[in-house]
Amino acid sequence: MNYIFISPNFPHTYWQFCDRLHACGINVLGIGDSPYDTLEAPLKAALTEYYKVDSLEDYDQVYRAVAFFAFKYGKIDWIESMNEYWLEQDARLRTDFNITTGIRSDRIGFIKEKSLMKKLYLEAGIPTARQHVVTDRKSGRAFIKEVGYPVIVKPDIGVGATNTWKLENDADLDAFYDDLPPFPYVMEEFIQGDICSYDAILDSRCEPLFESMTVWPPVMDIVNKDLDLMYYTCPDVPEGLRKLGRKTVKAFGVDRRFVHLEFFRLTVPRKGLGKAGDFVALEVNMRPAGGYTPDMMDFAHSTDVYRIYADMVASDRRFLPEPDQHFYCVYASRKDGHIYTRTHEEIMARYGSAMVMQEEMPPMNWPQMGRYMYTAKLGTFEEVQEFIQFVQK
Repeated sequence: MNYIFISPNFPHTYWQFCDRLHACGINVLGIGDSPYDTLEAPLKAALTEYYKVDSLEDYDQVYRAVAFFAFKYGKIDWIESMNEYWLEQDARLRTDFNITTGIRSDRIGFIKEKSLMKKLYLEAGIPTARQHVVTDRKSGRAFIKEVGYPVIVKPDIGVGATNTWKLENDADLDAFYDDLPPFPYVMEEFIQGDICSYDAILDSRCEPLFESMTVWPPVMDIVNKDLDLMYYTCPDVPEGLRKLGRKTVKAFGVDRRFVHLEFFRLTVPRKGLGKAGDFVALEVNMRPAGGYTPDMMDFAHSTDVYRIYADMVASDRRFLPEPDQHFYCVYASRKDGHIYTRTHEEIMARYGSAMVMQEEMPPMNWPQMGRYMYTAKLGTFEEVQEFIQFVQK
């Protein structure tokens, strides 16, 4: 089996996908824009061959790289990047090379465009916030008359909180339309709730081989208000989220993937959506959760999600047993320009035995993920709260 991994060195822990695939006897072929000498040793050991392109943005170069691998090694069975930014290009490559193990160009719109996601949610009867595709000021006012302030405006295609704002009143609305961005936007009713993700590895029947829940803060506030990021993976998945997550992957018809689906857990009742504690669909991401979250799932569930994924690719099965021990795994970061009460040495002295990851993040992640991150494995939610307070005060 020939598996092409696009940009296998980012995030740097993704070498583990290649390592586990290689261990399953799969021929792992890398395409990236980083020099081969800069790749970490475990990644080099897992790759049969690496093809460097000048830019992954240049489709012709990436196409030629895939064609070279196909000529040298035979039929390509899989192409994946595991990265939101390259999902559309992945789909185009699968279409051009007739690769059926993944989303192709005819389905990518429902994965990338929030307005099309909303259509599938509604058709499947999955509760979701009301949405308006931004056109003119008059239509925007009519939508707000229906749902009330505040509303969220965000790019129809995008990830994270880039170019996303909360509009609280008519003045905010007018300012948004006065400087309307030159790309499609959607406007959604504001939902009061926690952001919870349903993360899963799916087999060829859209059935989960692994499931997890992570609780996130509003990333929009992290970016726009320059706040410190904290989030945590939970030891279990509530039944309500499990049911909606499984229903969503069926509605979108995705299989043989690692997915990251976002939901609101209502903190106050919302007419037409549910009572406090119910889950409401936000958006789908047909790739793993960002950053080091897959590693946090490993720590929380005493497992190896990279191995589970590789076994799915190789055999369409899970071989690792369900472990007996589950924990909270919590991430707390610090940004430049903030003054903190505790030193690094004090944090490590108190939590060193529980610390599972600690490092400086890549510069491109600083606005969202922070510059310095601390990740710990803990037993209770109270310990999670104490850890966050200790690191970020």
